[in-house]
Amino acid sequence: MKLKKAVIPVAGLGTRFLPATKTVPKELLPIVDIPSIQYVVQEAVDAGIEEIIFVTGRGKDGIEDHFDEAPELEQVLAERGQQEMVRMLRRIAEMTEVVSVRQKKPLGLGHAVLCAKDLVGDEPFAVMLADDLIDSDVPCIRQLSEIFERTQESVVALMEVPEAEVHQYGIIKGKVLQDRFYQVEATVEKPPAKEAPSRMAIIGRYVLRPELFSILQALPPGKGGEIQLTDGLAQLVRERRVYGCEFLGDRYDIGDKFGFVRATVAYALKRPDLKDKVMQYLKATSR
Repeated sequence: MKLKKAVIPVAGLGTRFLPATKTVPKELLPIVDIPSIQYVVQEAVDAGIEEIIFVTGRGKDGIEDHFDEAPELEQVLAERGQQEMVRMLRRIAEMTEVVSVRQKKPLGLGHAVLCAKDLVGDEPFAVMLADDLIDSDVPCIRQLSEIFERTQESVVALMEVPEAEVHQYGIIKGKVLQDRFYQVEATVEKPPAKEAPSRMAIIGRYVLRPELFSILQALPPGKGGEIQLTDGLAQLVRERRVYGCEFLGDRYDIGDKFGFVRATVAYALKRPDLKDKVMQYLKATSR
């Protein structure tokens, strides 16, 4: 089975970024001048994924519109002679096939993934969380899909986190099979640090077998009264093998304000048109 589809849940209200997100979806807030969601979709495209499934909520239509054609805007830009801008907009519209399904109630990440069941069908799929930007030479989701293609079993992205942050993540119990490659033996959703089986946290990239859908359908609400994806993975681990990949790359949690600032600075420093100016500014303000 080859990985062709990615599910990207984007139904959240983005309350941590109010008032900016009162009318603008959090996923369209720019990292410099590119909406953050575009980086996530680009990662999927670079990994060979052919179809993006957005799980949206009320007021999130702009996300899908961003990846659609904009003939009126293109015409205005063409009349102004801004042909490069026209080509850029067309590249965005041609990136990938985009479809969406609505999550009508905020019942948890597991429920959001379950909403995509009919669009995914009986095939493996990626889940990519828009709050996680991962800058890497090999796309993070590609690092996972290579393991899936070899093993035909579900794979989650892992990162070691400080003990003080363990309670913010789904944490695995597992054994190292080889460098950066784990067999997951159990998962726990946001455990207290003293009760956590490790400091290896599940980060927002997954390649999953379709059997997970039937598990999520039968899953009772967990922590916070929501259907947790981590709880679904805990059940999947009991039924068949699940692997973990300690990915290579820099991860930015842009669901957090400081993480968003870090990502903005980091991506600005990758830009030839901004790097020198940003470096000069950072040096000046650090004195």
